[in-house]
Amino acid sequence: VLFDLDGTLLKMDQDEFVKTYFKYLAIHLAPRGYEAEKLLKVFWAGVNAMVTNDGSGTNEDAFWKVFTDAYGVNSIEDKPYIDEFYKNDFNQVQAVCGFYKEAKEIITLVKEKGKTPILATNPLFPHTATENRMRWAGLETTDFAEYTTYESCHFCKPNPKYYEELLLKLDLRPEECIM
Repeated sequence: VLFDLDGTLLKMDQDEFVKTYFKYLAIHLAPRGYEAEKLLKVFWAGVNAMVTNDGSGTNEDAFWKVFTDAYGVNSIEDKPYIDEFYKNDFNQVQAVCGFYKEAKEIITLVKEKGKTPILATNPLFPHTATENRMRWAGLETTDFAEYTTYESCHFCKPNPKYYEELLLKLDLRPEECIM
């Protein structure tokens, strides 16, 4: 059983989430010389690169190509600093997310029925951010047999190749699954 995260297991208003996320990201990166307006444009261009990824690299590769094209090859040196944001300051974004108590209940029920829960969230975030968003929903990485991140995927939703890649990795056929 494949589950989406945002708006399904994790209650959220997408617009409020994005606004708050970028606010904290801009604050975190300002001391490194990243101006908020350009940063927002570069991040959206990076998202677009992931969504239109042709599979020649991971979504992480697609994002960082856009980022380094915009800020120069040395900007890759700020990757650990950005990763640190996802480990810590990103958690402030949880304040604009709600909580579905049923999220943990449905995952537990799926397991009790002998089915395998898979978190098929759009792989636009690094694993650290995805794991934090799971925790905001009252879930853990161990609740899922697999979860998708920008490091592990070469495509994004709604591209059918996203699902093909995931099912191939898990050795599953589409008719064996439900989303």
